[in-house]
Amino acid sequence: MRRLSTTQPDFEQRLAELLAFEAAQDPQIDVTVAAILADVKTRGDAAVLEYTARFDGVKADTLAALEIPKSEMQAALARISAARRAALEAAAARVRDYHERQRAESWGYTDADGNELGQQITALDRAGLYVPGGKAAYPSSVIMNAVPARVAGVTEVIMVVPTPRGEKNDLVLAAAAICGVDRVFTIGGAQAVAALAYGTATIPQVDKIVGPGNAYVAAAKRRVFGVVGIDMVAGPSEILVVGDGSTDPDWVAMDLFSQAEHDELAQSILLAPDAKYLDAVSASIAKLLPDMPRRAVIEASLNGRGALIQVRDIDEACLLVNRIAPEHLELSVENAQALLPKIRHAGAIFLGRYTSEALGDYCAGPNHVLPTSRTARFSSPLGVYDFQKRSSVICVSAEGAEKLGRIAVELANGEGLPAHARSAELRLRGKSGS
Repeated sequence: MRRLSTTQPDFEQRLAELLAFEAAQDPQIDVTVAAILADVKTRGDAAVLEYTARFDGVKADTLAALEIPKSEMQAALARISAARRAALEAAAARVRDYHERQRAESWGYTDADGNELGQQITALDRAGLYVPGGKAAYPSSVIMNAVPARVAGVTEVIMVVPTPRGEKNDLVLAAAAICGVDRVFTIGGAQAVAALAYGTATIPQVDKIVGPGNAYVAAAKRRVFGVVGIDMVAGPSEILVVGDGSTDPDWVAMDLFSQAEHDELAQSILLAPDAKYLDAVSASIAKLLPDMPRRAVIEASLNGRGALIQVRDIDEACLLVNRIAPEHLELSVENAQALLPKIRHAGAIFLGRYTSEALGDYCAGPNHVLPTSRTARFSSPLGVYDFQKRSSVICVSAEGAEKLGRIAVELANGEGLPAHARSAELRLRGKSGS
């Protein structure tokens, strides 16, 4: 891993190079995805079946044949070990408990003129959940996406999951059963996103698509935004650890590994004021890395985008945190709670040496779908609020029509919109007859 110091004359340039990530979509991927989306929009089921056969090696005569019945989900739940089932159920319960507190309720008030004003909160009718499949198994993604949708009151949750060569994952299906997913289709890629966004004869159109995927899925979600809602277009995973030297360097090294193992473009950064502590963590990395099953991926990630950065003090570390706006932030210091008010931009904040990022990924309770690539400066973790929408409610009294009408007439005439002005004016006393 590269070593940096905020006292270096060229630190700003080196930091910019470290954080640089080409988020623009590969033009060829975008061209391919655009063609798939257009084809599915035009030919529906037939196009989805053709792409599923071509890319996943799964052939079927009808798209209905690729739907997994609830009985099969329940069978998967019965097949997994008791320990795994208990872990899934415990994680889902904790995530549900946390997200229950996010649910918003409709509200209203009456002003002095008798006008009734407020906001009606309603859930989406239908949400689409994309879950990666094949060799990778992400039951945690099912939990983190399906639970807040259910808590919000979404009427129907439809899940798509690719099954290359027909490989179905019991943990994913078990999680779907636990979380109350309504329908599951064994399709993936841009064609699955298209089916959810536009609807086909078999798969109904959803209102919002959530969940992680590869570059083709991300490109498809970006293109269908506006036709349907999406959660976000996420970049590579990130972790930033602020250490004061009080945490076992082996623990910090493994926390850096936990994100680096996602893929070669993931980013792991440690900020600390003590050079000797950075040396200790570096030694722990060298010691622990050879035994990691995903060593090659971790090594590529740490060498390519990782860094150990010496800061002047913890206050300077907090300033850097807010500039970087990391997806995951670990404040691995003695009194982490005292630093919390200084942190303005981070997807999730993990306080204290015992709070490993991995706990947030699976079972702490908060959502693990988080903004990446500096977007934590203006966006938030996935939550119940992503599956609820707000409608303004206005009920104007006769007295209110008189007072508000005169304001509206003046402003509408000022904007050169006479029909607006006349519409309000007709409701003024003595004006309705002309």
